[in-house]
Amino acid sequence: QLQLVESGGGLVQPGGSLRLSCAASGSILAYSAIGWFRQAPGKEREGISCISSRDSRTYYADSVKGRFTISRDNAKNTVYLQMFSLKPEDTAVYDCAAWLRSDSCLGQYDEWGQGTQVTVSS
Repeated sequence: QLQLVESGGGLVQPGGSLRLSCAASGSILAYSAIGWFRQAPGKEREGISCISSRDSRTYYADSVKGRFTISRDNAKNTVYLQMFSLKPEDTAVYDCAAWLRSDSCLGQYDEWGQGTQVTVSS
């Protein structure tokens, strides 16, 4: 089992940056693919990024490509989502999910966190 806790959300002005963290309770994170999702009010949940377990291959949705960067620090059992050039439409609850003992973010994930709010507004 793995527990995930997100942090780093908050209020930021358009064009600003934030770094979200997804901290895991155990070392199994190193063997798990991790993805970030977001859900804005009135919109469907959107998968925005994934990082593989073996060689840290990354994936980004078109909506965030070039502005967001996902990375992992297995020694700290943490995955990060660095967000640059934030826009009002990035406002959402962001949460991370884990595909345990998997190298990809395909199929149903096994664990997910509670989420952290990101609000982009002037």
